[in-house]
Amino acid sequence: MQIKVRLFATLRQDRGKEMILDMPAETSPQHIIDLLKIPKEDVAILLINGRDGELDTNLNESDVISIFPPVGGG
Repeated sequence: MQIKVRLFATLRQDRGKEMILDMPAETSPQHIIDLLKIPKEDVAILLINGRDGELDTNLNESDVISIFPPVGGG
């Protein structure tokens, strides 16, 4: 199945902004994060189709995953 992955801020470094991945059935966001070699502590916000998501959610064909790192500043 195809999953669209959108990365933000520092997560784009060496990975790009957006990609479409062919993944097996019963894939979760955790599988994608592992595949992209993103450390778990670098994931502050995870959205699935624009809504709060969990790392262990089973994804469906054409889902859109957005991954945001922690943001600092002030």
